[in-house]
Parts: sequence; structure tokens; C-alpha cells
Amino acid sequence: MSQIDAGSLRADLARFPGEIRAEERREARSAVARLLRALESGQVRAAEPRPDGTWEVQRWVKEGILLGFRLGRSTQSEAGIFSFVDKDTFPPRQFRPDDGVRIVPGGSAVRSGAYVGRGVVCMPPMYVNVGAYVGDDTMIDSHALVGSCAQVGRRVRLSAGAQLGGVLEPATALPVIIEDDVLVGGNCGVFEGTIVRAGAVLAPGTMLSAGTPVFDLVRDRVYRRSGDRPLEIPAGAVVVPGTRPVASAPASAPGIALYAPVIVKYRDEKTETAVRLEGLLR
Repeated sequence: MSQIDAGSLRADLARFPGEIRAEERREARSAVARLLRALESGQVRAAEPRPDGTWEVQRWVKEGILLGFRLGRSTQSEAGIFSFVDKDTFPPRQFRPDDGVRIVPGGSAVRSGAYVGRGVVCMPPMYVNVGAYVGDDTMIDSHALVGSCAQVGRRVRLSAGAQLGGVLEPATALPVIIEDDVLVGGNCGVFEGTIVRAGAVLAPGTMLSAGTPVFDLVRDRVYRRSGDRPLEIPAGAVVVPGTRPVASAPASAPGIALYAPVIVKYRDEKTETAVRLEGLLR
């Protein structure tokens, strides 16, 4: 694909902030189509890592996607044996063998405007939404969701039933970030702009969201969202589902406890062996 001029594309999209006149629709749709192609090629992203390790939301990208929803009309489209009804601005992506992406038959779909890297394996059924970025050699297992604008690194394993929430609105909100070499266990959920740093392991059933405090038993710390600073799981942390007691009198008597994810250790040789075994499924 030819190189995208991101500055020019951004300026073109910015011409349509409000109501779109009939005579502008063709140009606006063309700008959205260019944005989707740029997202699919990985030349632009909904969020990008800075050199210092923080992540920067690309508000204009998310606003461009939202423009596509305003412009689109519901229409029927075909992808193999499947039929879809969706906005005509966001047809399902089609892949070819030379794309290097393996999509196993059985009801999976990738929406236009999503980047899927080489070596990615998609087990059915799974779904990747618009604006998402899935790095090379990642596995997306059955019933897994990569929500809108979620950013997934290289060599990540999204196990069966894993859910990465979509964060499209507001346009300034940080999407879910899963960095390189993370293992997301079965039936995990990561929502509301949570960042899972490189090499972390989420045990099956772990749920992370903006309002979830995470207790680090190794470093004797509690991680939580603070203002605009998202919840972050440290690199290499191994997180398991846990509970914490409720101190109030009505709850303490019957022994009521609240869900609390717990960091029980950081990756070691035993963890590495388990992760390597996952690779055999590829």
C-alpha cells in the first residue's frame, strides 16, 4: 500500500465536524475510506506508544471513525457463506493468503478499519472491531473479542472467551492496551482503557476495569485508576482472581467479600514453560 500522508488525511477529516451537507457526502466518505485503509495498513493507529512508554490517544482517528458511522447507511453485505447488515462504510474485511493471517472457518469476522498483523491466528468464532490493532503472531481464540480501538501487541494470546472492551467514545478516552507477549486467560475481561504491560499473565476469569483495585502481594502495592491515569498492570505480573473482605458491619457478619484481582508473582521459569506450551497450538 502507498504511504499515507497522515497530516493531509487528518485535515480532510477535520472538514466535517458537524452536519454534513448532501454535496459534501462524497468527499467525506472518501476521507473515511482513506482512514480505514490507513488503519488496516497500520500506518495510523487509534492510540500510539510514546518513547517513554506512555500511550497517546489519536483523537482525530477516533473522530474519523465516528464520522463513518454518521455517514453510513445500513446495507447487506456478503463474506463467504455469511450475510451481514451493517453500515455500508464499515464492510467486513477480506483476507488473502499473502496477507499472512490465518482465519479458521466457523463464523469469525474482522471489521474494516482494523489492523491484523502477519502470523495472527483467528479461531472461530471471534471478532475484531474497527480501529483495533492486533500485532504480529498473536492468537485470538474462540469467542474472543477485540473491541473498537483496542491495541494488542505482538505474540499475545487471547484465550477462549477473552473480552477486550471497545472504547470509541469519548474520542479522548484511552482504549484498552495489551502490550507484547501478554497471556490473557480464558474468560478474562479488560475494559475502560486499562493497560496491561508487556509479558503480564492474566489467569482465567480475571476482570480488570477502571474501578478495579489490583492488589500486588509481591511489591505490597495497590494499583488503581487515578484521575486521567489509567489502571496499569505492571510488566511481567501474574494476576489471578481473588477476594477482599467488606469491613462494614452488615457485610462482615455473614463474611461477604468483593472481587479483587491479585498479583501473586512475576514471571519466572515455571511461567515461561506454561507460556511456551501455549505456542504449540499455533
